[in-house]
Amino acid sequence: MCLAAVTIGQSERFPIVLASNRDEFFARASQPLAWWRPSDGAAPILSGRDLTGGGTWMGLNAAGRLALVTNVREPGRQLVASPSRGELVLQCLSDLRADLAALATTPRNGFNLLTVDLAADLGEQPDRPIGEWVSNRPAVQCRVIGRGAFGLSNASLDTPWPKVRTLKQRLTRAVDRHHELDALIGELFAALLDPLPALDAELPQTGVTKARERQLSSAFIRIDGGESGAYGTRCSTVVVVEVAAGGRTVHVIERSHDESGHEAGMQTARFALPLQG
Repeated sequence: MCLAAVTIGQSERFPIVLASNRDEFFARASQPLAWWRPSDGAAPILSGRDLTGGGTWMGLNAAGRLALVTNVREPGRQLVASPSRGELVLQCLSDLRADLAALATTPRNGFNLLTVDLAADLGEQPDRPIGEWVSNRPAVQCRVIGRGAFGLSNASLDTPWPKVRTLKQRLTRAVDRHHELDALIGELFAALLDPLPALDAELPQTGVTKARERQLSSAFIRIDGGESGAYGTRCSTVVVVEVAAGGRTVHVIERSHDESGHEAGMQTARFALPLQG
């Protein structure tokens, strides 16, 4: 996953909303969003599944804990024997007491790990911590998050890359504007599927060529195959916590995309998870 934005406490109807894109080589095999067990006897999680590394880029458990991971862009630095970063998500979802800062001390390729407690009742405890962010690059960093809007790509939390700023802005506007679930979801997918690149003057400098920075600067990415094969946005996911008369429900909607940039066989997965409390 390479782009995500989340709002916490902005709306009473939709107290937590997340929009995210997973960018990856199309040759890397994966399975779409579904409930599955990471190991025999383990509690099930709702996520996609990386069939190469065995982990996942984003998922949640029945208790309403969400975790996601992104790579940190570091051209020229690659630990060949590094454990899969997708394992971090599984560890967070299987152990609710996992120490994120401790997880970041294991030698591993650069990552951001973000957790959010979707079951948090912001009305009863408006100032409580709702999640946590940790990164291992350039050094171990950790930050508790509460109410607000946050964005993440392939640098630190809230690094103002154009696509991070834009997605945060579009997310906050959509949450303010909509009081109907499907209208909110539709606007968020429109933001995630935006292929417009940033202006050259706004491009970050991360050690790749300007042409590649431009290709990677849009929310929705599609790069034709070269020696490494086609790369781009493999799936887009929206997570909405909705408060209604019957209680709180987490809605998770994922759209898978093929190499041409179209929705892959119209693969859309949608799940609703009632929250306790």
